[in-house]
Amino acid sequence: MKIETGVFILPIKIKDSLPAQKTLESENIFVMTEYRAMHQDIRPLHVLVLNLMPTKIETETQILRKLSNTPLQVEVEFMQTASYQPRHVAPSHLDTFYTVFDEVKNRRFDGMIITGAPLDYTEFEDVAYWKELTEIMEWSTIHVHSTLYLCWGAFAGLYYHYGIQRTDLDEKLSGVYCHQVLKKSSPLFRGFDDIFYAPQSRAMTISKEQIEAVPALELLAISDVAGPTMMKTRDSRKFFMTCHPEYDSDTLAKEYFRDLEKGMDPKIPVNYFPDDDPEKKPIVNWRSTGQLFYGNWLNYYVYQSTPYDLIVKQ
Repeated sequence: MKIETGVFILPIKIKDSLPAQKTLESENIFVMTEYRAMHQDIRPLHVLVLNLMPTKIETETQILRKLSNTPLQVEVEFMQTASYQPRHVAPSHLDTFYTVFDEVKNRRFDGMIITGAPLDYTEFEDVAYWKELTEIMEWSTIHVHSTLYLCWGAFAGLYYHYGIQRTDLDEKLSGVYCHQVLKKSSPLFRGFDDIFYAPQSRAMTISKEQIEAVPALELLAISDVAGPTMMKTRDSRKFFMTCHPEYDSDTLAKEYFRDLEKGMDPKIPVNYFPDDDPEKKPIVNWRSTGQLFYGNWLNYYVYQSTPYDLIVKQ
């Protein structure tokens, strides 16, 4: 399919039979399988997702949902760590839909997403796959045009690339928080309101002063309660986000009830359940933020500036 005039809503391209396909199609999201994409004459964006979450399928669906609502064709590949084998997903799923670093390290990608991981209170160097992750992060500086680090991944990236030390919180930050846009002129915030809401789920933080002390970084959004939320390098090759605008409506609820079942006595997520009643269904006020954020990142920082030929040195 050649684009000559007008606007065409093009889909994400995923591997045939990925479980997320049925979920996304039920939400009226156009998903293109490999077979159909082969018959289109267009150069898709190549995006690699390093999925560190134990809930692999849920995370896949959340990210694919946000990457889908743009006039771009996006070919998404999922990668897992080779030095640590996930225990919460069937090996057949990983064998079918995931690659490992050795299989892609000689390739180049337009964009990359490094997800979070439930590793609160674990020192970075004590993480089982930390050595492999640092190798991937270093590789991305040359082989990926723009990399997006999410939540724990953001803290890991800031620590590895710029030596920014996190501070562990005495109590987990969980809920939907208000955030302020600091750089309204940034293309990343086109369509945003001056303030936006997004879920947070973590037990670590950093300070505004730590970000401002690194000349290569600029702080884009902040929360009075949750602290720095969105940051990027001045060359726009690395983005760091500590919130979760890609979360489903029930993600925080699942985490809350899971921790209850474990006997952890978690606090009710802030600004989430109506009247703080866990029996009431949460009302989503962050969905549009997620769509805008991922769409703007893809359009302005990946598509608009990536070379057509990925072999060209960036």
